[in-house]
Amino acid sequence: MRHPIFARRDRLALYGILTLVLGLLVAGVVVYGGRAPVEWALAFALPLAVVFGFQALGNWYLARALPSESTPWGRLLTSWTTAAVLSVGAWVTVGVGWAAWLLRANPLAAERKAQILASSALLLAVVGLLGFAVATLGFYLIEAFERSRAAERRALEATVLAREAELKTLKAQLDPHFLFNSLNSVAALIGIDAPAARRMCFLMSGFFRKSLTLGRREAIPLAEEVYLAETFLAIEQVRFGERLRARFEIDEAALALAVPPLVLQPLVENAVHHGIAHLVDGGEVRVTARREGERLLVEVFNPCDPERPASRGAGVGLANVRARLAALYDERARVEIDATAESHRVRMRLPALAAGL
Repeated sequence: MRHPIFARRDRLALYGILTLVLGLLVAGVVVYGGRAPVEWALAFALPLAVVFGFQALGNWYLARALPSESTPWGRLLTSWTTAAVLSVGAWVTVGVGWAAWLLRANPLAAERKAQILASSALLLAVVGLLGFAVATLGFYLIEAFERSRAAERRALEATVLAREAELKTLKAQLDPHFLFNSLNSVAALIGIDAPAARRMCFLMSGFFRKSLTLGRREAIPLAEEVYLAETFLAIEQVRFGERLRARFEIDEAALALAVPPLVLQPLVENAVHHGIAHLVDGGEVRVTARREGERLLVEVFNPCDPERPASRGAGVGLANVRARLAALYDERARVEIDATAESHRVRMRLPALAAGL
């Protein structure tokens, strides 16, 4: 990844100015504290400031490798202390060597030269430690700023994708075929099984109402998403009868974990429309969820007809799920597909976060 100082010209210019200021400050201390000639002080301090400027650039890579919010304090302290000792030690060594080279032709007494070298070493050690700390803090601030901007960008992308997903899902849910088939099932049940017809109406009402409310939220408990999937399958069971069977194996510990709204629904719809619908004897849609350490694992499995016709649009819902998870969780979530001629399994791995956090 490109170094942030070189990524923008204004940052590079500012860094160059700060390096120059550091050199002038060191030269000023040498002149007014050590009563050295101005020319000698500038010749001593400015090249060392340039060396320190290049040396401090490496702090950014260590700051990226040791994020302050996730790295144990013991490791942070040990790593940065070691880096400071090595960095400042190298700078002091170079500085003392440079001072000795500049003093070699100076007519000062040997004792005076030794005092200058000793004071220079102390000065460089103090300035080096302060500069190291400032550079480290500055790179942490830049890294935090970049992460904040990236998080805002992902949040915006997630919001847009969520709204698009809501519209696409609602459009699919209100698709005339699904709605008309459900209404026809209700009409057929009224004459032969009035209680079943009433139950069908309640299921449809709850399904559409829940779909509309869930899509407006950023995250919901898995239990609510499972309820929506159960209701959808219950409605479809009226159409498919015994051909469609549903099984939910949800661990109690997973029900309270947060998931994006309407992320399971497209997978269940695909399982029915592109799997069970093509099987003469039907089959079982199996939904499982469990917590595995810091991950929530959700699976949707369905059998398939090996000779089924090619599906049109079957990948739209799945692609949308992938995009939403990537925008919300970056690399912390992924979607895996295990597809054969006779079965189809979609597995989602998400961070195990409590709903509401």
